[in-house]
Amino acid sequence: MVRAASSPNSKGMRTVSDVVEVVITAPDADWLAEFARMLLDERLCAGGHSIERVRSLYRWQGDIHDKAEARIALHTRSVHVDAIISLANARHPYDVPCVVAWPIELGNPDYLAWVMAETRSS
Repeated sequence: MVRAASSPNSKGMRTVSDVVEVVITAPDADWLAEFARMLLDERLCAGGHSIERVRSLYRWQGDIHDKAEARIALHTRSVHVDAIISLANARHPYDVPCVVAWPIELGNPDYLAWVMAETRSS
């Protein structure tokens, strides 16, 4: 198994800059699961955790909305974030889909290595 570039911190965890969590929301859990499967097939993410119903409150075109949505948190390499955003922009049912990412700074080194091994390098 390929190890992610990492260094131990004072708690024995590993710091990894290449692994990120990408969160996407959508109005339909099935659409979001299908989108995630496509990303998995393309090796743009290693896996994800889906929540079928979250309550979203947001302002859109001057109105405040309070709606149910689905949410998924995907684990991948930072190099794939731009591709995931582009695919979401092209296929998502919303005009402006929520796709946000942040680095995974600490974690189980075996899990982080698995994310690196299960995603393509570029």
